[in-house]
Amino acid sequence: MEEIEKLQQMIDQSRRIVFFGGAGVSTESGIPDFRSEDGLYHQQYDWPPETIISHSFFMAHPEEFFRFYRDKMLWPQAKPNAAHLFLAQLEQCGRLCAVITQNIDGLHQMVGSRRVLELHGSVHRNYCMNCRRSYPLSAITDSESTIPRCSCGGIIKPDVVLYEESLDEDVLTQSINALEQADLVLVGGTSLNVYPAAGLLRVCRGTSIVLINRSPTPMDQRASLLISQPIGQVFSQLRATSF
Repeated sequence: MEEIEKLQQMIDQSRRIVFFGGAGVSTESGIPDFRSEDGLYHQQYDWPPETIISHSFFMAHPEEFFRFYRDKMLWPQAKPNAAHLFLAQLEQCGRLCAVITQNIDGLHQMVGSRRVLELHGSVHRNYCMNCRRSYPLSAITDSESTIPRCSCGGIIKPDVVLYEESLDEDVLTQSINALEQADLVLVGGTSLNVYPAAGLLRVCRGTSIVLINRSPTPMDQRASLLISQPIGQVFSQLRATSF
């Protein structure tokens, strides 16, 4: 396919590639997208998903939050797909400088990616709101009580960015720096409608942008190359080459 050949050529000619990805990167691993037809926003609960995964709801109704969180946001059985694998290979070849992800599933690290900037945190990191002790994912999944608690009695909170919470300033700064220094930005599996994360691409001035997404995005006219296919399907046709 002509689009794939052009993308391969752009990758082979680039030395500082940055990948910016969203939920569509993980859907091919069996993790549902929030905004797809069968996603969380189209399912019925006592409260809208946006409300349940907000900071104020978590503080007021932690028991209901954790019921929803365990049921709909944890997918420990999920495995990396072709998209994760190709990006890890690109990094090993020295071409990929960073993965910037809106996902919280940790699949990029599972397949070997090392510089992963997680804008919205990770389900694999959890901490006590009292003493700040760190806990693995199992502290949430294996807790005998609905609300997981530290040995000190404090609530164990997932290190994920809830609605009403700010993005981590250090992760944000590293992401902006990576995008500013990139000579090619691959954007995949994201509608680019979730802010402030989606706004980061505004710093890409004069940088080539490739957009890989099944549906239109607000950045389509800015893209040097637009591919309307599932990202895993696209990346499975590419090869990672060293300099």
